[in-house]
Amino acid sequence: MRTGNEPTTARSPLRLRLCLSLWGLAWAVFGLAAFTLTDRPGWAAACGLLLLLVLVDIAVIIHHIHQGPHYQPGRNIPPYEPDHGGRGRYGH
Repeated sequence: MRTGNEPTTARSPLRLRLCLSLWGLAWAVFGLAAFTLTDRPGWAAACGLLLLLVLVDIAVIIHHIHQGPHYQPGRNIPPYEPDHGGRGRYGH
């Protein structure tokens, strides 16, 4: 339920998600190198696939960060009406 103060207190976890993705990138590169050097092609392929997924995730995160803040309603917009458990507005 919206209380009305979310636009002023809401924070996006994009920077945390970027840090976690960079951590995953480091481990995927390490795993790819280690499994390639130890002649384990199946595990190296899995780490390579994971590396590609992490790179795509990082690109999406950076895109979202560069988009900047999105529209948030101002203080003059009243809070949303609470959900009534899937029933209509008047409980019918």
